[in-house]
Amino acid sequence: MFTGIVTEVGRITGIALQGDTRVTVACAMDPAKIMIGASIACSGVCLTVVDRGGEAGKAWFAVDVSGETRAHTAPALWQEDAPVNLEPALRLGDELGGHIVTGHVDAMGEVVSMEREGGSWRLVIAAPPALAPFIAPKGSITLDGVSLTVNAVDDQADGSVHFGLNIIPHTAAVTTLGTLASGTKVNLEIDVLARYLKRMQGLSAQG
Repeated sequence: MFTGIVTEVGRITGIALQGDTRVTVACAMDPAKIMIGASIACSGVCLTVVDRGGEAGKAWFAVDVSGETRAHTAPALWQEDAPVNLEPALRLGDELGGHIVTGHVDAMGEVVSMEREGGSWRLVIAAPPALAPFIAPKGSITLDGVSLTVNAVDDQADGSVHFGLNIIPHTAAVTTLGTLASGTKVNLEIDVLARYLKRMQGLSAQG
């Protein structure tokens, strides 16, 4: 479980085919505190550490990424030298600074526009029809592993949805969101509470 509060931006330094895809990520963590088998969210994708090394401040860890995961997540993430939003799994007693995030990507979205609005960025994302019922103004959503609040929702004629987000300067600076551009594919995870509410609504309608 995660909170969508990115602790640092790592960088992919190696990609190798070993059955699944072995991905190596450089980071500033302390390798002594990265446990084999631990979960780390990489731009919103929960992955299991299979190896690690280096030293504090100049560490690295490796994860295995299945073909299924690669097929359903943003392709630009799985390239050498790509920046990656990192968040270690939540520990009991840690502050829940964002919202409950599972690290299971629901779908890919696409950046429609990113424009300056005051000192912040106004970001508009297109999401597929399957996600439209779960996205609401003032609700939470995870974008490339970052917990954000939806500002506006614009339903489209084809059943898809465009939704607006405000990216403050701090978030743009300490995550990969400040580098997004129109047409970029992004990983989306809907709020788990919205998922359960939708399920309850469906059961009530059947009754």
